[in-house]
Amino acid sequence: MAITVVIADDQEMVRTGFRMILESQADIEVLADVVDGEDALAAVQEHDPDVLLLDIRMPRLDGLEVTRRLTAHGAVRPRIVIVTTFDLDEYVHAALHGGASGFLLKNASPAMLVEAVRAAAAGDALVSPAITVRLLRELAPGAAPASRTPAEPLTQREQDVVRALARGRTNNEIAAELFVSLSTVKSHLANVQTKLDARNRVEIAAWAWESGLATRTA
Repeated sequence: MAITVVIADDQEMVRTGFRMILESQADIEVLADVVDGEDALAAVQEHDPDVLLLDIRMPRLDGLEVTRRLTAHGAVRPRIVIVTTFDLDEYVHAALHGGASGFLLKNASPAMLVEAVRAAAAGDALVSPAITVRLLRELAPGAAPASRTPAEPLTQREQDVVRALARGRTNNEIAAELFVSLSTVKSHLANVQTKLDARNRVEIAAWAWESGLATRTA
């Protein structure tokens, strides 16, 4: 089954470019592309896509409000990938806690766009390495209060994995860095997600910066 996608962005060139890239992949189908937040909600209602590529600044409803409405009741569809630029950093904190499943720069490579859509559809999350540390570091102690306390303390190895995640490492990079298997990394992250009652790895990374874990040495 193809991964179904709706694109919401008020820039025609962006929508056209994203559509061309995604439709070149045999496993991805673009169902619609729309120009504002109201149309994004309507398209989700009509098409029930797996993934919504969502700009932040759009007419009528912005991407943050669209994200809030779609995730308000814990819905798992669609997975939302926020499309942002560096000058929109101030919005990312709100999007993180709104339930977004990933962040992508508008000038990201075609391969990164495809990877972000596939990761979101699989229930994972992709944050462009170029922006992860830059954005999430702003959530360090003093920038925002820690939003949750783990249901039980994280083990030392779980802390190591989360610290690497918060610094923009992929699962494969974390496995290589800590000399463990990829399945072990995934298992640790699943445990942490349960302990934090986090919706995805993006929220885990945000928590790591907010709580100070990301800035502490092992």
